[in-house]
Amino acid sequence: MKKFVLQTIILALAMTAFAAEAAGVSFSAQAPRQVVQGNRFSVVYVLRNGEGSSFTAPEIEGAQKIYGPAVSTSYSQQWVNGVSSSSSSVEYTMTYKAVKAGTYNVGAASVVVDGKRLTTKPFSLEILPPDKSASSAQQGGGGAVRFDDIDTQEAGKEVSGKDLFVRIAMSKTNVYEQEAVVCTIKLYTKYQISQFMPTLQPSFNGFLIEELPLSPSLNNVERVGGENYMVAELKKCILFPQQSGKLTITSGNYDVTVVQYEKIRSIFGYIQQPVEKKLKVKSNSASVNITPLPTPKPATFNGAVGHFTIESSINPQQLKTYEAATYNLVIRGSGNIKYVKSPTVGFPSQFEVYDPQSNINAKPNGSTVSGSIAFDYTFIPQFVGKYSIPKTVFTYFDPSQRKYVTLSTADYNLTVGKGSGAPATHRAGGMEQKNRDILHIKLGDLHLQKQHDYLIDSFAYWLWFILPTLFVAGLLFYHRKSLKERTNIAVMRTKRANKVAQKRLKTARKFMAANDSNAFYAEMLKALWGYLSDKLGIPVSELSKDNIQAELDGYGASEDVVKEVIDVLDKCEFAQYAPELSGSDMSHVLEQAGNVMDKLENTKKKK
Repeated sequence: MKKFVLQTIILALAMTAFAAEAAGVSFSAQAPRQVVQGNRFSVVYVLRNGEGSSFTAPEIEGAQKIYGPAVSTSYSQQWVNGVSSSSSSVEYTMTYKAVKAGTYNVGAASVVVDGKRLTTKPFSLEILPPDKSASSAQQGGGGAVRFDDIDTQEAGKEVSGKDLFVRIAMSKTNVYEQEAVVCTIKLYTKYQISQFMPTLQPSFNGFLIEELPLSPSLNNVERVGGENYMVAELKKCILFPQQSGKLTITSGNYDVTVVQYEKIRSIFGYIQQPVEKKLKVKSNSASVNITPLPTPKPATFNGAVGHFTIESSINPQQLKTYEAATYNLVIRGSGNIKYVKSPTVGFPSQFEVYDPQSNINAKPNGSTVSGSIAFDYTFIPQFVGKYSIPKTVFTYFDPSQRKYVTLSTADYNLTVGKGSGAPATHRAGGMEQKNRDILHIKLGDLHLQKQHDYLIDSFAYWLWFILPTLFVAGLLFYHRKSLKERTNIAVMRTKRANKVAQKRLKTARKFMAANDSNAFYAEMLKALWGYLSDKLGIPVSELSKDNIQAELDGYGASEDVVKEVIDVLDKCEFAQYAPELSGSDMSHVLEQAGNVMDKLENTKKKK
């Protein structure tokens, strides 16, 4: 028994040592990307799973060292399914004061572990100048607000348009039709944000939109007009203008709750207590001047704008009659590649050709969309012989060169051998074979005989008039009945409201299964806003939480149901634009939305 216990202890110690060794040693730096001149900041160097000595930290130009290194050590061990794992970390904290504005490259720190010197990766640090209004803020008595000083964020202070605003910015102000332009909507604030709800989204009339995935959070600092702000990207998309002239992106409206601080006396002195303040914010509008594409346009141009290449291939290369083959065209590049139309290919008339199938593989890349689009033309040779497919011409407009560029593929000389099978006409009613459309005249006795019956006296003659007349009358009756029902738009929208919403909830459930929170909450908002618009008979452009609450009260919904509707809208909107702050669970939100719709469906409308 003692021998067994001893063996178990030795095995456990060996597994622990193996787990520690497998964990690996690492040395990394944790530092802010931006600091404001005059403020203190810390750089933490973390050594994991190792014992270090001879630590050295680099000098930071533009910053003054105040203290360091402060060393702290932590250790953890856990057992999972009978297997032990452990980890340790040593943190070296250096404290600095930012003294000179600018962008600085910080070198590597180093430490010795088991006789080997480990180094961190260099990083970049930006020291921002202080706010222009910093001096007045330090004097107190209604001074300007600073994002990094809660003493200036006093409760009751008016939040001006310089302290909090939403801005729409375009990467270019002058572009050609179909040329990509990036639109970014950002929130700039000197206050912490506890809630952010869009009540009216900006509109992108005249553009095709390619949205970029975002996770909005206040994790960056930007300087605007001599002032420093915390910034969150709310929406970013690549736009492709569809018409020339001046196109404007209209402003959006937002409900924002900021956090201010109230000084309260306590037995320990003054403490800062957070106080929320609700505001309504409107973004600016942004315009872009769209230049029409030069004329005359080449005959082979079909709307492609950007920069592209083209290549072709035929498979199989050994062709036989009545056997399918594929002519493949691949266009690669960047621009409006998702909207490129299939080029015209000059197939011989002896080939049966089917409509091309396209396969798009493209995604956003920087300020445009890049990738490829493949067109597969299926054709079937009908006769033995030698044929040629001339080169395929593809023309696009290059905005950087301000001119049309024409590309072409190689031409193909093909030899078609005899194959097995039947002509296309025998298989699917395709192209007819030559010299088979006229039959030889029939000779001999045709067994002709006289017929003296008058067709007008037969019942079948009049039946051909009666049946179509009855059929047309029935169609008219059904058409008038359908028109009468469709003229009542409100009734039709109300009837289909739940059906349309359930389809969108089904789509949202797929996004939830893929753990795509951005797409999930966007689809949930479409389902909820669309359902309420159809159910209450309110145009989508006029929907707001205030008139929804009023219409639901008039509809006959209980106060609890109205509160649930507003709550699930708030959760979806907040989770879409500030997921770090929402804490919402997708399955719970989906279930709550379904329950709310069921309750509204069971609500009897007031007369």
